[in-house]
Amino acid sequence: MPRVLSVNIGHRIEFVPAVLGRTGHDKRPVPGPVRVTAPAEVGSGFAGDHIEDGRSHGGPDQAVYAYAREDLDAWAAELGRELPPGLFGENLTTEGVDLTNARIGERWRVGTALLQVTAPRIPCRTFAGVMGERGWVRTFTQRAVSGAYFRVVESGEVAAGDEAVLVTRPGHDVTVQVMFRALTLEPALLPRLQAVEEYLPAHIRARLRSRLGA
Repeated sequence: MPRVLSVNIGHRIEFVPAVLGRTGHDKRPVPGPVRVTAPAEVGSGFAGDHIEDGRSHGGPDQAVYAYAREDLDAWAAELGRELPPGLFGENLTTEGVDLTNARIGERWRVGTALLQVTAPRIPCRTFAGVMGERGWVRTFTQRAVSGAYFRVVESGEVAAGDEAVLVTRPGHDVTVQVMFRALTLEPALLPRLQAVEEYLPAHIRARLRSRLGA
């Protein structure tokens, strides 16, 4: 059964590798249901979750970040160390959800909230600093297993153990992985994103139009 293994919340900490010298990236599982709502211009969708760099993270189109436990386990085997839930900065650690092949714009009922897939996560220097692995941004980018960002369509509560139910799936074939590859190492794929422009975060939509001269 596709489900949430943990809901992870971050608090502000001092962190030298971060762009601003502070971060909310290191998130930890919390007990009980957590309220999730559509944030305004900045901020996380989850109550109590801190986002330091609002220029790059959070906001209505990146309100929730999810990463699959199966993918964390694959990384753990490769890196030879345990990767606890929340280490990748994810709000939701999932099980049985293929986030890599989720289609942009598809909707999931998670707990009592309704979430919509908007974009992949692009790695940053804070993520690299947290991981402490040489060449981590390049390694993560080449693997193209990025996890997925969601916007909040309907507010609700989410807790560990909640089922994740696919509600609607668009008819196009642009997945989270295709979009990640288009935005990173394979710009030749960018024209495919025009098919999902209505679902894209505003900053990515603007970037797409600039790159394609639309």
